Amino acid sequence: MDGNSGQRPMTGYDRRMYAIMNRREGAPLYATGPRRRAVVVAHMVLTALGIACWLYSVFGDQRWATYGMLGILLPWCLATGVINGATRGLLELRARALDERQRAEKNRVQARAQHLMMWLLFAVTVAVGAGGLMGLEAEGLVFPVLFSVFVVHWLMPLWLAGLQAQDEPEYDDEPVGAV
Repeated sequence: MDGNSGQRPMTGYDRRMYAIMNRREGAPLYATGPRRRAVVVAHMVLTALGIACWLYSVFGDQRWATYGMLGILLPWCLATGVINGATRGLLELRARALDERQRAEKNRVQARAQHLMMWLLFAVTVAVGAGGLMGLEAEGLVFPVLFSVFVVHWLMPLWLAGLQAQDEPEYDDEPVGAV
C-alpha cells in the first residue's frame, strides 16, 4: 500500500488501522453473504434498541433504560467490528490507506447511502405533513424522530457496505500450474 499516486504517505496510525481492519480471526462470522446480512440486520436491530433505550432514558425511567443501553453496547460493538472486518475497514480507513478500487467502492457506498437517506427524509417529511393535515400534534415526536434519523444517517454507509461486501476468494495452497 505504498503507491498512493500523489497522496500523502501512510502514517503509523494508518498502518495500525489497516492491520486491525484486515485481521482474519473474525472471518467465519462474515465469510458468506447470508452471515454478513444477518450481522447487518442484527446491528440494525441493536441500533434500534439502543435508540429506544436512550430515548426512554431521556423521557422515562432512566435507570432501566441505562441498563438496557449497557447490555446492548457490547453486542453492538462486536457487530460493528464484524461489519468493518467484512468490508476490510472500507469506511474507517483514510483514503491514503485504500487502493483505487477501494476508494471507488467507498464513494459508491457513500453515494448510495446519501440517496437512500434522501428518500428516508422525504418519507419522514411526508408522514409529518400528512399527520399535520389530519390534525395530529407532532411536537412531542420531533426530537425522537430527528435523533433516530441522525443515527440512521450516521450508520447507513456501514450497513450498505456490509450488505454489498463480496465473498472472499478461496485460495488453494498449490501454486498455479502445479501438477
